[in-house]
Amino acid sequence: MSVSDPIADTLTILRNATNARHETVEFPASKLLERMMAIFKTDGYIEDFRLLKDNKQGVLKVYLKYENTKPLILGIKRVSRPGLRVYTDNNRIPRVLNGLGTAIISSSKGLISDREARKLKIGGEVLCYIW
Repeated sequence: MSVSDPIADTLTILRNATNARHETVEFPASKLLERMMAIFKTDGYIEDFRLLKDNKQGVLKVYLKYENTKPLILGIKRVSRPGLRVYTDNNRIPRVLNGLGTAIISSSKGLISDREARKLKIGGEVLCYIW
């Protein structure tokens, strides 16, 4: 089965897993999703993630993070999608909840958070918001 938007599928899997209070969740791996999970981990939204080599592609296993049985991922929103790409320059990098959330940006330096994009003064495609 071909997937037209693996980023949206992954964000939906994470959203559903946190709403159902799952401890772990698994989805097909890619380098893009692996870098996205690394950003989520450094910003404190997930506990950890592992790359499991089941088959040729592999599977990412994500350990979700909770504080007093409340998930740390309160919301995830896909911004740029295959039908409508959303780009930003370095002067208009979005702030999610006045800096409490994180925007994931695909730039010439790879996948970076909005804070790193402001520091490096580069723009790119806004993939998603997480708060």
